[in-house]
Amino acid sequence: MNRRQLILGAAAAAVAARGLAAPTPAVTTPRAAAVLKSTLVVNGLDGSAPTEEYLGMLKTAGVGCIHHSVAGIANFARALAFLDRNPGGIVAAGTVAEIRAAAASGRVAYIPGWQSADYLIADAGGKPAVENLGAYKKLGLRICSIAYNNPNLFGGGCLTPDVGLTADGRKLIEQIHKLNLVLDVGGHTNEKTSFDALAMSSGVPIICSHTNARAITDNARNATDKLMEAIARTGGVVGITAVSDFHSRAAKDAAIPRSPQASFAQHLDQYDYMKKLIGIDHIAMGPDFMYGRVDLNRMYREIWPAHVYSDMPWDMVKGFGTIVELPNVVEGLLARGWTPAELRKLLGENWLRVYGQVWGG
Repeated sequence: MNRRQLILGAAAAAVAARGLAAPTPAVTTPRAAAVLKSTLVVNGLDGSAPTEEYLGMLKTAGVGCIHHSVAGIANFARALAFLDRNPGGIVAAGTVAEIRAAAASGRVAYIPGWQSADYLIADAGGKPAVENLGAYKKLGLRICSIAYNNPNLFGGGCLTPDVGLTADGRKLIEQIHKLNLVLDVGGHTNEKTSFDALAMSSGVPIICSHTNARAITDNARNATDKLMEAIARTGGVVGITAVSDFHSRAAKDAAIPRSPQASFAQHLDQYDYMKKLIGIDHIAMGPDFMYGRVDLNRMYREIWPAHVYSDMPWDMVKGFGTIVELPNVVEGLLARGWTPAELRKLLGENWLRVYGQVWGG
């Protein structure tokens, strides 16, 4: 039994004990393997539990960099402790040069990001402490979004489409750009707030780290063509998720407890659609895996309502259920006529370009 089989076997046993879906190994073709080996792969958004098990899966998939979703100071502490326990496998990175150096040393580069700026709200008086954003940058924060589904003191979430950027939200956007953090709009943040933020962001690329096309599936978490085109005009990037509901669950399906698991073809359709809409230079991977996150069962419907999400446990799309199935995506797009050069942009080059333009170095 080789190292890859040992990793997958251990992962399967661990998740079976927790009642989660075990990772399915991809059948890697020589041409898919050649593409993956030829580039630095960036997992553009991942909410999975930071464990040695998942680190092994990232390495098996050939991932060289991960943008990991963290929340507040407690999650930062856990993430930094995880890095301290695994110095030979994963390391914090704050520049593209550091990302490349980590990959060259055989380690995964780790980038923490926020899906909401709620963590800046001060205890005293409930006013947002925007000035504290610099302290989080010192902890490693490099990517920051605005609101998570529901409105906050900064702007509106995707469930409140008429709420725009607030006065405190404008201060937040100014601080994000002052600190050279990557601004993440769309997805969980609604379109009105996103466009308000884009209007304050001239000359800097903006991203949507993880969404899908609303033109294909009318789900509030998905982005409109208009927003994706605006992000592309900044020079930014839109990350494509593997969350099944964002491929198959529309507003009309709220009464259905669980939507059917989306097919692999539906997932590949998202890449084809966005490439045609905004061009290969502006799309990338933002799969939003939540592997090992047993804490999700404690969340509430006001955060994840039925017209957006199925009952838990959530599905990822067939064929890309965990990061170890990444070769399936590469082979599937090659079969649809994508070139290795296009895939290298999708797999990491586009993210690295934006990171470098915003962070410098």
